[in-house]
Amino acid sequence: MRTTGAGRAAAVLTWVYAAGFGIPGIPVSGYLLSHGSLPWFLDLFPMYGGPWSSRTSAGTFVALLAVFLVVTGLAAWSAWWLWQGRKVGALVNLALLPVEAIFWVGFALPFPWLVGAARALLIAIGWRSLATGQNPQKSGIDLDRQPT
Repeated sequence: MRTTGAGRAAAVLTWVYAAGFGIPGIPVSGYLLSHGSLPWFLDLFPMYGGPWSSRTSAGTFVALLAVFLVVTGLAAWSAWWLWQGRKVGALVNLALLPVEAIFWVGFALPFPWLVGAARALLIAIGWRSLATGQNPQKSGIDLDRQPT
């Protein structure tokens, strides 16, 4: 199977983003519910401390973090398809970016904007090499065969 480095790079970047910004919502939710405030990141700023943190109740905020975890989980799942060279993975990954951006604004997350732009750029670079339909590994198509 031949998958471009750009597509795989977008997949890895998506996994790192989901692990770094989605999963921490779990302990942050627990901390918020037990202490009544958000934890601070290296004493610099409150984690996920955007406009939603001051405008919603703790329960609503935890629900928002849970939805964000689901969205980042879907992005990670789409990255698996992208890693396999499937165009559907790229489409789902790109379709989730606007949804994710709503959370980036609500939680005041500055770095995911850069990650999202890089994901989109890498997917665009690798677009032509992505397969449509079935997983190219299982379709019987020899993607490594050179044209004669």
